[in-house]
Amino acid sequence: MASIPAEIFKAYDVRARTELLTPDAARLIGRALGSTLRERGFVRFALGRDGRLSSPALAAALAQGVSETGIAVCDLGLAATPMLYFAANHVADGCGAVVTGSHNPPDYNGIKIMLGGEALGGAALQRLRERIEADELAPPLETPAPIRVLDIAEDYLAAIAGRLTLMRPLKVVIDCGNGVAGAFAPTLFRRMGCEVIPLYCEVDGHFPNHHPDPQDEANLVDLKAAVAAHGAHVGLAFDGDGDRLGVVTRRGASVPGDRLLMLFAGAELAEHGGGHVLHDVKSSRAVAAWVTQHGGTSETIPTGHTHMKKRLRETGALLAGELSGHFAFATWRIDDALYAGAKLLRLIAAGLDVDTELAGFPTPLASPELQIALDGPGHALVAQIAQTARFPSAQRVAEIDGLRIEYADGFGLIRASNTQPLLTLRLEADNAPALWRIRAELAAAIAPLTLPDFDC
Repeated sequence: MASIPAEIFKAYDVRARTELLTPDAARLIGRALGSTLRERGFVRFALGRDGRLSSPALAAALAQGVSETGIAVCDLGLAATPMLYFAANHVADGCGAVVTGSHNPPDYNGIKIMLGGEALGGAALQRLRERIEADELAPPLETPAPIRVLDIAEDYLAAIAGRLTLMRPLKVVIDCGNGVAGAFAPTLFRRMGCEVIPLYCEVDGHFPNHHPDPQDEANLVDLKAAVAAHGAHVGLAFDGDGDRLGVVTRRGASVPGDRLLMLFAGAELAEHGGGHVLHDVKSSRAVAAWVTQHGGTSETIPTGHTHMKKRLRETGALLAGELSGHFAFATWRIDDALYAGAKLLRLIAAGLDVDTELAGFPTPLASPELQIALDGPGHALVAQIAQTARFPSAQRVAEIDGLRIEYADGFGLIRASNTQPLLTLRLEADNAPALWRIRAELAAAIAPLTLPDFDC
């Protein structure tokens, strides 16, 4: 009977250090996927990988496992995660996977999976593990199905550039942090008519310049300097697999994901005369107020790309976004930082001054996303906190994804990371006394853990 580490199966993807996510494990996952595909009547599977050092071997093993079950594999090779989604939807009936560690440290890797047009997560993802453990796998065929190379880049880039034309040329700095987006983003934005100043666009799994995580302010220092030095209209930063976007304005301000969601929401609601907008539990209370002010409705959803895309389909929402910089538009259906970046450029080319627009947003006091390292997964700890903690001045506690504690003058968030052994927290308040009160209540709730210090 085959065995595989249970802890590599997270809430919405496979993710682990490469000492656990090995080629042998990837082959087993491939066989489980292939067995599932056969049962559901699918015959093709698209596969891509990022630029991490471990990705080629993991992708080859995954492809082998799938093909051994009789499912033909379309091998994209090096591909950003949204390119895999695009390929799966266009050539493989919505079935595919990408080997990527996203923004995690270099010794991590992972697998994001689509089946029948839906991102695989939750119980469906755990079912793959259960199949492997129970040896419910199709026997390897003597003659596996073919693994054929498929170059999807041209079709993908042409689709975005054809949809999102610019009213005037722009000067753009892009920082890909040596992640896989660097192989494609400069070409896309030049095709759209931009003058592109590339930073760290050479794909390098060592990530020699900075970590490819645009949510971390420290990773935007070089981008801010380049925007100023070149007099660029905007700076765009991408995470390791090209599905999260960071933005630096012409005046050097970094734009949090929830503020960027507000920019997009205002434009989409104006274009469509109203509509529904989804935001994750980490996002500011200002998002819902902004959407209402612009004639729309909004909804809080759990963090995670699988939740985002599933709820986008279920509700017919115009747009979904996260604090982390994930965005999915109804017109594109997948979370794609290159597409989101192109949408922002279109707004700027049409006259949007991002700095001026941001100046009109509400300005609550807010912490960054705070993280506390744990010895293991944090979900049991959050469940314990939910049972024992008291929040005396709170109006209500929502358990959509962890604990979002709502106050008349702010909110606090306590949740477990779904990709790493971390407790994540966030605080927001209308004024300093409220922030300190909320901070004290969250600190008491997580004791004996220590709430990290922060500036806001």
